[in-house]
Amino acid sequence: MSRLIITELSVHGCPCIVCSVTEDQSVMELRLEAAGKKSILNNIYVGQVENIASNIKAAFVRFGDGITGYLPLEQAAGAVFTAGRKGDSPLRPGDELLVQVCRDAMRGKLPALTTNLNFPGKYLVLTTGNKKIGFSGKLTKEESAVLNKWLEPEREQKDRGYGIIARTNGAEAQKEEFLHELAFLKSLYQKTAVLGRNRTCFSLLYEAEPFYLAAVRDVYSRDLEEIVTDLPEVYERLQRYLQDFRPEDLTKLRFYEDKLLPLCKLYRIEHALEEVQQEKIWLKSGGFLVIQQTEAFVSVDVNSGKYTGKKKAEETYRKINLEAAGEIARQIRLRNLSGIILIDFINMSNPDHQDELFHVLQKHLRKDPVKCRAIDITPLHILEMTRKKVRRPVIEEIRDLTEKNTGS
Repeated sequence: MSRLIITELSVHGCPCIVCSVTEDQSVMELRLEAAGKKSILNNIYVGQVENIASNIKAAFVRFGDGITGYLPLEQAAGAVFTAGRKGDSPLRPGDELLVQVCRDAMRGKLPALTTNLNFPGKYLVLTTGNKKIGFSGKLTKEESAVLNKWLEPEREQKDRGYGIIARTNGAEAQKEEFLHELAFLKSLYQKTAVLGRNRTCFSLLYEAEPFYLAAVRDVYSRDLEEIVTDLPEVYERLQRYLQDFRPEDLTKLRFYEDKLLPLCKLYRIEHALEEVQQEKIWLKSGGFLVIQQTEAFVSVDVNSGKYTGKKKAEETYRKINLEAAGEIARQIRLRNLSGIILIDFINMSNPDHQDELFHVLQKHLRKDPVKCRAIDITPLHILEMTRKKVRRPVIEEIRDLTEKNTGS
């Protein structure tokens, strides 16, 4: 079972709102934002193409308050343009179209934009890109069949301008709740993607909810035990959100009032923030991990550490590697690492042990709400995996806060 903790603490002298997910007394996920700052992630704007870079097959689109983002040219065909412009001619400078921020600016790169507009809810996601009806891979066949029946009227609409994806949480929904959310998301789509075509350039058409509400929305209901905060304004906002969209979870919301033991200390959030800033992570077995992030990829090195004996070395390496697999999956999620990730486990001569390790890592990665994929183990015994890029790594958020606070 998991807990969602929302509190405020100082990170290198900068006051921040921190949202953490804890499971079995361990912090599994961290999101933080400077107090008073608003993220643009998932916002939808009327953007204007500034120029086309044919060599990298991308367009640079200006949106919002003078911000420029990166849009792959392959998405132009499915774009929603402002009134008077059709999508069947090549994209050109000056074109106005609807774009959504799908990835934060990170490591000197511009924010990534998409013309595939997404409207996420607890049970469903409406999308303008793929007009099909799909289902989360984590739903069973029986669960998908029930939801598919509820969506039958949508499937029969031939001129539907959006696609629908049923999320994992859909398995927990009552039909009335499911269809109520569908109607709400359709109204958002109508207001944004349809009526938005007549709005002026650079208009903000859809503002995503605060990051802590997104965390509540995205967490699996069946695993959520409690939502705890010690911030009155956040508590009131959460209460309104749950009353409107998740009344069944309202009893899980708790306001924390103990002044003697701060919430961030009770759930070891401060320790987790220190942990993500360390390259070296010790394992209970005596081994340790070294996690390093470069421009091109993330490397994770597993070391035997304090083990020095030669007797039964293969079995010892197997135990260290299996423990490391669980901790690596946690660290990736905790630090919000993404892109290409290369893991150098301790070499094992037994092929069965290598297969076991690969499948154990896959099992841990399946618990991550962000899409992960373990690809293969190379001849040099390096395990290759990827994780979808969405938000910036936590360490980058911390560095930005530090720089802003010091004025450097």
